[in-house]
Amino acid sequence: MNHPHRQDPAFLRGTTQRRLGRRDAFRLAGLSAAGLALAACGVQGKGTAKPTSSAQAQSEVEKYWSGKTKNGHVDFANWPLYMDPKQPELKQFTKQTGITVTYKEVIQDNPSWFAKIQPQLAAGQSIDYDLMVVTNGLHFTQLVQLGYLVPLDHSKLPNFAANAGDRYKNESFDPGNVYSIPWASGMTGIAYNPKYVDTPPTSMADLWNPKYKGKVGMMSDSQEIANFGLFALGIDPDKSTEADWEKAAAKLREQRDAGIVRKYYDQAYIDPLAKGDIWLTMAWSGDVFQKNVSDGTDLKFVLPKEGATIWTDNMMIPKTATNPVDAITLMDFFYDVNVAGRLAEYINYVTPVPAAKDVIAADAAKATGEDKKLLDAVAASELVFPTEDDYARLRSYKNFATPQEQKKFESIFQAITTA
Repeated sequence: MNHPHRQDPAFLRGTTQRRLGRRDAFRLAGLSAAGLALAACGVQGKGTAKPTSSAQAQSEVEKYWSGKTKNGHVDFANWPLYMDPKQPELKQFTKQTGITVTYKEVIQDNPSWFAKIQPQLAAGQSIDYDLMVVTNGLHFTQLVQLGYLVPLDHSKLPNFAANAGDRYKNESFDPGNVYSIPWASGMTGIAYNPKYVDTPPTSMADLWNPKYKGKVGMMSDSQEIANFGLFALGIDPDKSTEADWEKAAAKLREQRDAGIVRKYYDQAYIDPLAKGDIWLTMAWSGDVFQKNVSDGTDLKFVLPKEGATIWTDNMMIPKTATNPVDAITLMDFFYDVNVAGRLAEYINYVTPVPAAKDVIAADAAKATGEDKKLLDAVAASELVFPTEDDYARLRSYKNFATPQEQKKFESIFQAITTA
């Protein structure tokens, strides 16, 4: 199969911007403040808060899904570049089920998306979409706490039950997948250029090594940089306390004040790494894979021994959806092994379906030339299919109990990059 977009460096580097938008971008202070203010003021949506027991959860499921039937259409809101523009998966879905899909790339970042849909959901009004994709983090938590999401009926998700990796059935931000199932994941680790770094980094300590003074890149995002400061101290971010945040901030200030950090990057770190302006940097797994494929570079990506970050973009149904049965049918369709494999071939991020690797390998075996080379690279990449050892070292972002806790966290770590 032909994927000419993979050979276009500008297109591939555009996916870095997609990743930037998918984060909970705290520096978008106005939008974040709006979301926090809504939560702090106790804005109530249609529905109830997250159930506190499995019995309550099951009761909510039965209450919602009782009498719901297929209508034959889904309106799907997603991020840019998260599906082949020709939408082969959606065409296959319509052919198999008779359900048509309107697919729009309307989500640019979590804060602005939440700000757009919150007033409608609070009023019990349709947001014009039956299915949407949101990253784990602050805004996902707000959607759950405000009662804006449909509790999923797992009897309607047989492919997910059969084919999802075990770790994707036990996410800390949504235990038991009550409200969401993953679309795709990515990792934040250390990338380095072997032209300038002769000893491969294995530890967070390498980002603090004086011999790389002025040649280290760090991220400016509060959650990302906080995780690395916490990892450097051996602390699990999701279990961290305010005292831990202060210690991690001190560790990051030490790195900054020693002149080790060349720059705190929003997203444009991959070209400076390739050119040698920086020698090693915090990095997203998808960027490194795509840069090597598009430009023929030999950049390396490692997960430090202390740990690294995994983030997940998740499918969910808003409470005011017009076509929830059709939406959950589409959600489960993406957990068909063949569909998951073809999707991963295009987007090159971590798939929640481990067996998709065999599909990609089989497609590579049938392909020729450049297509074969690209598909072989995807199937063999630990950036798309992390090993069990990799997964064991991956941790999520901090889940905040209150808006006040999140604001304190943000103020501590923003001071590192804005001083």
